[in-house]
Amino acid sequence: MQLTVTTFVTLDGVMQCPGAPDEDGSGFGYGGWTVPYADEDFGAFMSACFANAEAFLLGRKTYEIFARHWPRVTDPGDPVAAPLNSLPKYVVTSTLTSLGWHGSTAVTGDLVDEVGKLKARPGGELQVHGSGELARALIAHGLVDQLRLLIFPVILGTGRQLFPRQPVAAAMQLTGSQTTGKGVTILTLRPAGPATFGSFALEP
Repeated sequence: MQLTVTTFVTLDGVMQCPGAPDEDGSGFGYGGWTVPYADEDFGAFMSACFANAEAFLLGRKTYEIFARHWPRVTDPGDPVAAPLNSLPKYVVTSTLTSLGWHGSTAVTGDLVDEVGKLKARPGGELQVHGSGELARALIAHGLVDQLRLLIFPVILGTGRQLFPRQPVAAAMQLTGSQTTGKGVTILTLRPAGPATFGSFALEP
């Protein structure tokens, strides 16, 4: 399977609580920042993403948020709820002992090894949504095959960010882009090896 990360970020790189105030229970004061920008273009893009899912890889916090919401959406034709409720869900956790959402399996071993085993299975996309801590670890270990970055035209100035703060000098190749009617920029990127560097300075 191909590991894809689809995530929402602000212009200043924040990904925390995109869908609702205090979505993660942390007391973050700016939750729900994606909601004013939802439109048909945004919905169509997300529906197309979920249509490619073979399985999901989720961090513990995102799993808990999703498990509270999506099982309550029972329409078999819903383009997001249907795959989330029916397909396998692998949850990276060291604390959860019971996973009540249908099709959920705990991933408790070494992250690189366990994700490598999942990626080696045949099929479509192993999708990561949200899951900030997990996404940062996957990026840092070079495990991401495709990154779908939805950049919302809002600045928060605080909150957890997507990209790792340890040195990860990697280049990305843009393979697709579009802008929704409400100004969300959607970039589809693939790893392109290590970052390269140069200089515009004039020679002495």
